[in-house]
Amino acid sequence: MAFLSIIRRWALREHVPIREIARRTGLSRNTIRKYLRSGSVEPKFTVPERPSKLDPYAAKLAGWLKTEAGKSRKQRRTVKQLHADLVALGFTGSYNRVAAFARAWRADRQRELQTTGRGTFVPLVFAPGEAFQFDWSEDWAILGGERTKLQVAHIKLSHSRAFLLRAYLLQTHEMLFDAHGHAFRVFGGVPARGIYDNMRTAVDRVGKGKERQVNARFLAMTSHYVFEPEFCNPAAGWEKGQVEKNVQDARHRLWQPMPSLPDLAALNAWLERRCRELWHEIPHGALPGSIADALADERAALMQMPPAFDGFVELSKRVSPTCLISFERTRYSVPASFANRPVSLRVYPERIVVAAEGRILCEHPRLIERSHHLPPRTIYDWRHYLAVIQRKPGALRNGAPFVEMPPAFRQLQELLLRRPGGDREMVDVLALVLHHDEQVVLTAVELALQAGVPTKTHVLNILHRLIDAKTHDMPPIDTPLALALNNEPRANVERYDGLRGHVKETRHAS
Repeated sequence: MAFLSIIRRWALREHVPIREIARRTGLSRNTIRKYLRSGSVEPKFTVPERPSKLDPYAAKLAGWLKTEAGKSRKQRRTVKQLHADLVALGFTGSYNRVAAFARAWRADRQRELQTTGRGTFVPLVFAPGEAFQFDWSEDWAILGGERTKLQVAHIKLSHSRAFLLRAYLLQTHEMLFDAHGHAFRVFGGVPARGIYDNMRTAVDRVGKGKERQVNARFLAMTSHYVFEPEFCNPAAGWEKGQVEKNVQDARHRLWQPMPSLPDLAALNAWLERRCRELWHEIPHGALPGSIADALADERAALMQMPPAFDGFVELSKRVSPTCLISFERTRYSVPASFANRPVSLRVYPERIVVAAEGRILCEHPRLIERSHHLPPRTIYDWRHYLAVIQRKPGALRNGAPFVEMPPAFRQLQELLLRRPGGDREMVDVLALVLHHDEQVVLTAVELALQAGVPTKTHVLNILHRLIDAKTHDMPPIDTPLALALNNEPRANVERYDGLRGHVKETRHAS
């Protein structure tokens, strides 16, 4: 291009003859005339079209690349596999030609996604209290010294842009309901509308357009909090772009560096506190002041929050002969009177409740075990088996549920089982829990052990004194002098002979 510029300057500005320019440059006069007549300021070189062996298969290969781009990374075919498939169709070219075509196709697709393929959008404005947006994300934290994968619920108000994060181990219904309850509590009210994607915990079936078959339990939650659910079009994340952006921002605001806390409850308390702090630090952008200032104005437009939704998932279970029910690879004990009978299992995020015949039977802390290589665990309540050991006292010696008894009961059991009939005595002592307060019975057992008389009779004696509020250590009584006896009575059994009859016919009881 610099050489062409010199030719143009000599000919047009300095008016050097073409013959002289040809002598100076070594080019022919016809070539110089061609450059000057074309009026171009930079040389153009035409590349002749050369036929390629890949041309008959270009459309087929482009279709394959488009199909593979829509698959997950682990399911895509490699370029080597695509070349092998083309060879099977009759292609005789090299792998390098196919790889070059794939590189060019991906570059064109990336360029399209960054320009015309990005689409055109309209900025959205929301009134105070009008809507909130919800989404899930996967993040990691160190809980109890172990790196744990978390399912994080993101809830964001569309007007004030206040947000809350809540971490769980699963993305199930009870977790979804619990996240909404905590979000409305923190925000101070309920907006009129909720914007979601088509998550399986909310939508059972996606129909045409905006037609959705909403999950019945999710619909009950929306009816309880009185807000209207709205679902985005499939693969249209920009329709809830605020919460999608919040997922990206939270990665460097909250999860980097990775938080380390003792358990999930401590993590959620930290997340709530940190979100409140960020409200004051982050400017709103569209409104004056921070997010906290905008939220203070929006709270007046939010509906007052009703009592928290009882967000459990109910399942039907049958109790095994060993008084256990199974849920998520974990077994939980149930009172023995319901063995081999159907019960209702109510699943909450942190606990499970067993109900039957219109009443609550028992409650256990929920155990979520993410490591499938570990053996299933069993959570016992030894009180559930008291009715069984009253009929089978021998099961007390090696009964698995009774390993978790209080230390005083365990110590008394160890002493009683050394004597014949000790298992029956221990069963009778444990059965006292069915009729009296467990703490009172435990206190009686501890006092009996301290006194060195570990027997059922002594435990019963102490228990009755505790229940009757009588103490065995009576204060000394100072007898007044006016009550002293002048003639103290003497023990003389001979006086009873005077009561015997002197008649020979007298009959005695013997």
